[in-house]
Amino acid sequence: MSKPYMGGCACGAIRYEISGEPVFMNDCQCRDCQRRSGTGHGSYLTFTGRKEVKLQGEARHWGLAGDSGNIKTHAFCPTCGSPVYLTFAAMPDLFTVHAASLDDPDRFTPQVVTYGVRGLRWDHLDPTLPRFDRMPPQ
Repeated sequence: MSKPYMGGCACGAIRYEISGEPVFMNDCQCRDCQRRSGTGHGSYLTFTGRKEVKLQGEARHWGLAGDSGNIKTHAFCPTCGSPVYLTFAAMPDLFTVHAASLDDPDRFTPQVVTYGVRGLRWDHLDPTLPRFDRMPPQ
């Protein structure tokens, strides 16, 4: 068993620990991720087994409908404003963390680029990664 994935917000008010391995790691270039990250994309690790995630601290939440119409809920620290994780109403077992929220961000290795159709010309991601115009089929 590998060491847990641990992380949290910038001020430490929110912390998480995840024992499993991510099932999906992506760089997303959708417009929502661009706005939220303040750059050209967001980077994420998605895990199954949400009930097994150890979470400390109180996050603020806001929901947003994705292209599918399903609600994704963004969680951020009310103190420092750092985005920390996402959950999905249509897929309640998934728990997604922002790669930059990891204590060891080098554990993030993107597998694909999603929403590449919305990529900005100045946002240079690894050209060898598979690119999808939207989310890849499940």
